[in-house]
Amino acid sequence: MSNAMPDSQAQNANTVLAIIVASYLMIVVDISIVITGLPRIQASLGFSAAQLSWVTNAYTLTFGGLLLLGARAGDILGRRRMFIAGLSLFTMASMAIGIAQSAVWLLTARAIQGVGAAVLAPSTLALLSTHFAEGPERNRALSMYAAAAGVGATLGLVLGGLFADLVSWRAGFFINLPIGLSLIVVARRHIVETPKRPGRFDVGGAICSTLGMAALVYGLVRAAEAGWHDTLAQSALLSGVVLTAVFVLIERRISQPILPLRLLASRERAGAYLARMLFLGGAVGFWFFSTQFLQGVLHMRPLQAGLAFLPVTLPNFASAMAVPRLARRVGNGSLILAGLSLGVAGLLWLGQADAGASYWTSVVPPMLLIGLGQGLLLGPLTAAGVAGVTRDDAGAASGLVNVAHQLGGALGLGLLVLVFAGAAPTGAHDSQALAHRISAVMDAAGLLLALALIVSWIFIVLPRHKVKPKQLEAIS
Repeated sequence: MSNAMPDSQAQNANTVLAIIVASYLMIVVDISIVITGLPRIQASLGFSAAQLSWVTNAYTLTFGGLLLLGARAGDILGRRRMFIAGLSLFTMASMAIGIAQSAVWLLTARAIQGVGAAVLAPSTLALLSTHFAEGPERNRALSMYAAAAGVGATLGLVLGGLFADLVSWRAGFFINLPIGLSLIVVARRHIVETPKRPGRFDVGGAICSTLGMAALVYGLVRAAEAGWHDTLAQSALLSGVVLTAVFVLIERRISQPILPLRLLASRERAGAYLARMLFLGGAVGFWFFSTQFLQGVLHMRPLQAGLAFLPVTLPNFASAMAVPRLARRVGNGSLILAGLSLGVAGLLWLGQADAGASYWTSVVPPMLLIGLGQGLLLGPLTAAGVAGVTRDDAGAASGLVNVAHQLGGALGLGLLVLVFAGAAPTGAHDSQALAHRISAVMDAAGLLLALALIVSWIFIVLPRHKVKPKQLEAIS
C-alpha cells in the first residue's frame, strides 16, 4: 500500500504532462501549418506581401495581448475549467478558418483562435509548474514541453505542405477538431480542478495591452507599405506607445493586476522575458520568410518546402531532449548562451543565400545550427522565466512567459516586414529581388538574437556567477 500512492501519483503526473504537451503541440502544429500554406492563402484570398503578415499577427496579437488576462482567469475560475474553455474556443475557431471565404473572415477567425490560445496556454504552463517541483523534475517536464515545439513544427510544416499541395490549405485546420475534442474528454478525466480564488479581472489592463501591441504592429506594417511619413502609420505607433504607458500605470495602481510588477523585480526573470521577446522576434521572421525563400526563390512545392524544414526541426527536438542531462553538467545559463550563439551564426549564414543558392549547401547547414540552438535554448529560458515564483503567482508568471513569446514574435515580424519592404534592389528580377530582401531580413533577425545573447549574459548568467562566491562565503 505504501508504494501504491507514489506509483499512482507518478502515473497521474505523467498523464497530466502528456495532456499539457499534446495541447501545446496542437497550438504549434496550427502555427506551422499556416507557414507552408502562406503562398496559397495569399493567392486564394488576395493578400498583399505586407498584409500577409496579418495571417500570423492577427493570431499572435490577441494571443499575446490577452494571455495575462487568461492566466488571471485560470487563477480565479480554476485552471482545468479555463483549459477546457480555451481548448473549445481554439477548436471552433480552427473550423471557421478552414471554411473562410474572404481575407476579413480568415483574419477574424485567426483573432478568435488567438483568444482561445490565450486562455489555453497559461493554464497548461501553470498546471505544469504546480504539478512538477522546481529542479530536475520540472526541468524534465519543461524539456518535454519545449521538445513539443520541434515535433509540432515538423508535423505542421509537413502536413501544411501536404494539404496545400494535394488537397487545400484549408484542410490543415480541420485536423484540430478530432484532436481538440479528444483532449477535452481526457482533461475532464485526469486533470484535477484547482481551487477557485476570490479576485477581480483587470479588464482595463487587458484592453490597453492588447490594443497597444496591435497599434504598434499595425504601425510597423503600415509603414512598410506606405512609408514612415504616412499619417496613419505615425498615429498608430504613437497610440501604441501611449496605450502601453497607460497599461503600466494601471498595473501599478490596481490591487489585482494581470501583470504583478513584482514578477519583474527578479533580474533573472526580467532578463528571461526580454531575451525571449528578442529571440522570438528573430525566430518568427526566420520561419515566415524562409518558406517564401524555399517556394519563391528555390521554386519548391509546398510539400517540398515543409520537408525542407526537417534540418531545423529534427535537431531542435534532439537537442531539447538532451537539455536535462546537459543542464546538470553545465547549467541552464550556459545552454541559453550556446543556443543563442548557434542561432546568430545560423541566421547570418542563411543571410548569404542568393537567387542562385543551392538548398544543400546554402540552406541546410545554417538550418542545422538554428535547430540545435533553439532546442538548447527554449527549455532553460522558460525555466528562468518562472524561477522562484510562488504558487499564487504561477499563473501570472506562466502567462508572462507566453506574452513575451507571442508579442516578441508579433513585434519582431512587424519590424522584419519593414526591413523586407525597405530592402528592394533596383533592376533585379523577381526571384533575385525576393532573395535580396530575405537576405536582409535574416541579417536583421541575427541582430535580434545577438541582442538576446547580450541580455541573457547581463541579466541571467552574470548574476548567477556573482551569487556563488557570496553563497560560499556565507557557508564558510
